[in-house]
Amino acid sequence: MENIKVVATNRKARHEYFILETYEAGIELRGSEIKSIRAGQISLSEAYIKIDGQEAWLVDAHIAPYEQANLYNHDPLRPRRLLLHRDEIRKLWDTVRQKGVTVIPLRVYLKNGRGKVEIATAKGKKLYDKRAEIARKDVEREMQREVHNRE
Repeated sequence: MENIKVVATNRKARHEYFILETYEAGIELRGSEIKSIRAGQISLSEAYIKIDGQEAWLVDAHIAPYEQANLYNHDPLRPRRLLLHRDEIRKLWDTVRQKGVTVIPLRVYLKNGRGKVEIATAKGKKLYDKRAEIARKDVEREMQREVHNRE
């Protein structure tokens, strides 16, 4: 049985992008970074994934400095290498070269004590797509209220 604890989610991702395909990647971390992640001190709001053909990097994810590490602390915004299979990196690299497709982090979680990040290939939504999504959710919410009021 897998033990998963979600630490951080990129809440704007599903609003800003159409999610095409998701992957699970490990993150290469330093000791004070994993301790901060376990404490929930991570933000994905500005983060993105950079792929250079050979490696994948998590860039601009803010992991707060760990208080007890004082002298041996980490840089909060340093790029962190993602641990993926070579075939997955090659597939992501081929996908990213298409027009309008990018790779974004969706969430960071702990799986059996190890830090993992769920990444996705995504295509940006236009403003009218976002409006249509909001309108659809409003209609669903109204229908739920009607069903709930009748009970």
